Amino acid sequence: MPEIQLGTHTIRSHGTKVARIHMHDWLILLLLVIIDGILNVIEPFHRFVGEGMMTDLRYPMKDNTVPFWAVPMIAILLPLVVILVYYFIRKDVYDFHHAILGLLYSVLITAVITDAIKDGVGRPRPDFFWRCFPDGKGVFDPVTSDVRCTGVKSVIKEGHKSFPSGHTSWSFAGLTFLAWYLSGKIRVFDRRGHVAKLCIVFLPILMAAMVAVSRVDDYWHHWQDVFAGGLIGMTIASFCYLQFFPPPYDVDGWGPHAYFQMLAESNGAQASSSNNDIIGPQPGELHIVSIPSQHGRDIARDNGWDSSPILDGSQIPRRQ
Repeated sequence: MPEIQLGTHTIRSHGTKVARIHMHDWLILLLLVIIDGILNVIEPFHRFVGEGMMTDLRYPMKDNTVPFWAVPMIAILLPLVVILVYYFIRKDVYDFHHAILGLLYSVLITAVITDAIKDGVGRPRPDFFWRCFPDGKGVFDPVTSDVRCTGVKSVIKEGHKSFPSGHTSWSFAGLTFLAWYLSGKIRVFDRRGHVAKLCIVFLPILMAAMVAVSRVDDYWHHWQDVFAGGLIGMTIASFCYLQFFPPPYDVDGWGPHAYFQMLAESNGAQASSSNNDIIGPQPGELHIVSIPSQHGRDIARDNGWDSSPILDGSQIPRRQ
């Protein structure tokens, strides 16, 4: 990894400046949190569930192998720890800030999309029968055969949120972003053929896949739910990573776009400042001026310049 100016941009020295530039991005994150909260409060669509459809919805109700509170820890806290460790090693606030911003955007955009689809589709979970009829006695409309649930309202409401899987989409969003992040930092695509690097990158993906499998094993989701959730999470995380970082196979894939933009602007400002500091002719440089012949020779001689006549009587002063 190149060592160019690393260790010179810390949270203390540049943190406020970087955060101020991206203030609107943090405000949008807050808006996404509010939107997702609303999506979890509103009632999902109650699609028709006839008596004949209950055959595939009689799976037993089980506790979550991966509880709800553990999902943010897997999708956000774990990648955040890795990002924080890297910051303590390199002291690069640009990488730290943009990695956190990309991670949160990955998870929150995924959450909003997932919960919006959940509410719109209203697919029953595999254990919907026992949510709807906890006593095991089905009640159906005599005309339409639609269910007439007798269970707890909040449990029934959750039973209409099978597609897609939120556990899966959150996990794949956060851990896919972590996989992209690690692949850039350890230069997994450096063409040296170190398969061990690929194993490191695949570990977060495997963890997300195990979370997805648990959702099917617990009978909280159909396999289509976890497949769609994983696809949503991976897609959003990939877009968010590439918004802030170059592709891992790029020569500059180890750092964020903002870091290299800052370097380019700093180098441009230094070059401009150097040009403005040059007032007169420097040693070894030629500056052509137009002055009267005799007067010019007198001035050149008095100032230690030698001069050579040119056709129009002007002089080219040269340092002796």
